[in-house]
Amino acid sequence: MIDLSVCRKGVAVSVHMTLETDYAVRIVSCLAKAGKRLDAKSISETASVSLRFSLKILRKLVAGGIVKSYKGTQGGYELAKAPAEISLNDIMETVEGPFYISRCLEGDYQCGKHDGNSCVCPFREVYDQISEDVVKRLKEFTFDRVL
Repeated sequence: MIDLSVCRKGVAVSVHMTLETDYAVRIVSCLAKAGKRLDAKSISETASVSLRFSLKILRKLVAGGIVKSYKGTQGGYELAKAPAEISLNDIMETVEGPFYISRCLEGDYQCGKHDGNSCVCPFREVYDQISEDVVKRLKEFTFDRVL
């Protein structure tokens, strides 16, 4: 789990992946370990994720090109790419969208530190660098490397 603890006025603040992303990582791990097509129920049981939530996540993974789905009696799910081609960042972006440590980095967000066209907040560049570092590290961890 990504956990970047920041102290603000003596209170720890934590930034971390959502439960849905954590479950998506489990599902992709399950498929990578199996190395073959599995039905949704088997994936759900192996990954310890409810069937309903597994199906929701599998739809996102299929739409993101990480997993392929097959219909019919021989249907199921399998990885669309080799485990070496799937990173933790791919899973996170597919489920949650791009990683930003602060909402101020999102395209249409405007805080009180805007002077018309640009942001004059001294922390925006710092947040951008931290976000880039986290994404870089997430891209380094592919499923063949982790498993």
